[in-house]
Amino acid sequence: MKKILFILFFFLIFLIDQFIKYIFLNGFSFKSKCISLVLAINKGVAFSMFSFLGSSLKYIQLFLILALFVYFIKEKIILKHPILSGILFGAAISNLFDRFVRGGVIDYVYWHCGFNFAIFNFADVMIDLSILGFAYFYFLKKNDKISRKVA
Repeated sequence: MKKILFILFFFLIFLIDQFIKYIFLNGFSFKSKCISLVLAINKGVAFSMFSFLGSSLKYIQLFLILALFVYFIKEKIILKHPILSGILFGAAISNLFDRFVRGGVIDYVYWHCGFNFAIFNFADVMIDLSILGFAYFYFLKKNDKISRKVA
């Protein structure tokens, strides 16, 4: 059942992200005072860092994602947290797919109210949320168990 949950969330996040990107690739845009939804192709990572690596970046990311996946399997993290793992890898592979197919990650959410923030996409948000979920389980929940044993 846990493997099915992982696969379900992997494909769900991947397909939702690719569908949203498809909409922007076909010309959708929206601009307001604080937020703009506009197409941008990011050839780097966050804040366009490492864009100087060019096409090598996608192979570096592929290696890092595969290494993380092997670690998750070895440590049975996917079985412990199948939903968070599915979200994380579905989003990561969706952005990596963009790099291989479109030459860069399709970004579209641009916050510019009060300060300019990096342009990002749904997959980026899902990666951030899954990392927060893992941090919660591995740091806060771990401390809860320790506190209960001491008390």
